[in-house]
Parts: sequence; structure tokens; C-alpha cells
Amino acid sequence: MNARLVLALCAFSLAACAKPEPAADGLPRVESRAVAYDAGATPLKGYMAWDAARTGKQPGVIVVHEWWGHNDHARRQADRLAEAGYVAFALDMYGDGKSTTHPDSAQAFMMQAVSNQEQFAARFNAALEQLKADPNVDPTRIAAIGYCFGGMVVLSMARGGADLDAVASFHGAIPPEAATDSGSVHARMLIMTGAADPMVSTAQVETFASAMRAAGAQVTMVIYPNAMHGFTNPMADSMGMEGLHYDAEVDSTSWTALLAMLAEVFPR
Repeated sequence: MNARLVLALCAFSLAACAKPEPAADGLPRVESRAVAYDAGATPLKGYMAWDAARTGKQPGVIVVHEWWGHNDHARRQADRLAEAGYVAFALDMYGDGKSTTHPDSAQAFMMQAVSNQEQFAARFNAALEQLKADPNVDPTRIAAIGYCFGGMVVLSMARGGADLDAVASFHGAIPPEAATDSGSVHARMLIMTGAADPMVSTAQVETFASAMRAAGAQVTMVIYPNAMHGFTNPMADSMGMEGLHYDAEVDSTSWTALLAMLAEVFPR
């Protein structure tokens, strides 16, 4: 498969809450709740969203936030997944639900999170256990998606052999190079990046994808022409950083690509 192929597919308060009005018959009725959990001595604050109109156990999807932390963007993605028929858990990789809009604080939060790889994995796995334990979730069908820093998180966990069926990275950072044993990567990977992203080069993404394929992983790489970093976040242009830009068309197209992959991995 041409790694540079652009996939063309046809076709926003962290609190326990229910959406204001029940949907009409046959339409999603998204409900959500705040989740207090922990990883060791670190208190964490997550957000669970699901479609109360559905019966039976549904596939679960972890949502990993950008380097800004657990914020409205991450929770909105969880809601969108719930609308699509998945139970979604927006996790907390920083502790206490921390978030920021200042690049210096975001950098400090991220560096602290990645400085201890044991803690890094423990925080992800704590969220994984929360999702698997939810009564609406089929614990044998789990995926994870991530944005920016979160993309690096899900790719790292998949490369390490985490119990995931699929992962998707949106404008995600690439994990540091590491040896990967053949057959150790079980999750299908969807890596979506912008050709104009000044923070994550196409060459970095291609090198990682090639290494994962060499280890036997199924990897789809999608490069969106002209798309910059943060293309899924409507707040990207207001963050005061060069290289960030929201692209509504690419946001929509990449979301469609995600849903297409999840539908293949988790057939109804």
C-alpha cells in the first residue's frame, strides 16, 4: 500500500451528566459521567460516555488527550464516539484532570508524564481497566485513539503489546525508536497526519509505520495535504503557537476514517 495515499472515505464541563433531552426513537441518547480513579498514589479524573439507547455490551474506546491535558476536546471526542455506538473513556495522563492553554505548562506536563515509563504505562492501564469494568462494555473489544501527545501514547502502548484491538493517532507525535519483536504488536494501527505539520514530519511517521509493518503489524498511514498540527481541535488557532491550525474538512474526513476502521475491527 502506498504510504502516502490520502484516504478518501465517502459517505463539547467535566461532570456526571445526561444530555438535556432524550433523543427520538432510534437515535443516540448520549449520557456521561465523571470518573475518579487512580494509578498508584496518583489521583486521576476521567470521563465516560455511552449511548443509553443501546442495549447489550458495546466495544470500548479509550481517548487520550493532547498535550494540553484532559480538556473539552478530549471529552467531545468521547461524546462523538458514544453517538457512534461505542463506550468511550477520556482518560487522564497528567493527574487530577490537569489541563492548560499555555504551551510552556503543556510542555512541562508532558515531560513529567513521559519521564517515568512505568508510571506512563500504569496510568494508561488504569484507564483501560476502568473501561473494561464498565457494565456497558464488552471487555474483549477495546480500541484507543489519541491526539498529539495522545497519539504517541496509543502508538507506544500498541507497540508494547497492550491488550488493544486497534489504535488511531490524529496529528500524533511519534514514539522514540525502540526494538519491536515480530508478532508482538496485536493492535491494528491507523496513523493520520498532516503533510504541513511542522512538529511531526512525514518522514518520522513513515519510519515508524515501516518499523511496525516489519514487526508484522497492520498499519494504515493517511497523509492529509496542507493539514497542520492540531487539525481536529477547533481551538488550535487560538493557542498562540505557530504550526497549529484547525481544518474542519480534515477533522471530518479523519473522523470518518476512524469510524470506518472501528466498524471493520468491531463488526456489529
